[in-house]
Amino acid sequence: MNARVFHVYVLSSLSRVLYVGVTNDFSRRVYEHKQGAVPGFTARYNVRRLVYFEEYAGALSAIEREKQLKRWRRGKKVWLIESGNPLWRDLSEGWYDE
Repeated sequence: MNARVFHVYVLSSLSRVLYVGVTNDFSRRVYEHKQGAVPGFTARYNVRRLVYFEEYAGALSAIEREKQLKRWRRGKKVWLIESGNPLWRDLSEGWYDE
């Protein structure tokens, strides 16, 4: 049996409003956010830049990690992002024909 891969990810707006999410279809979900196709917070605040992500082999561990990150204060999330992406580059740049 093939285990599904899950991703926990952090998106940011240009003004650095943050959003933490989890998905089992990473490419599709990031694309939906980038297009503003997901109604709600990310569309309203133009949160479309992928600035951090982690991969998990199972849903439970991914959901647990998402909840953990959502509980973190903003400063700790910023530290996490900047530890691997100090310039806040859009890690999904070039993934899609724009």
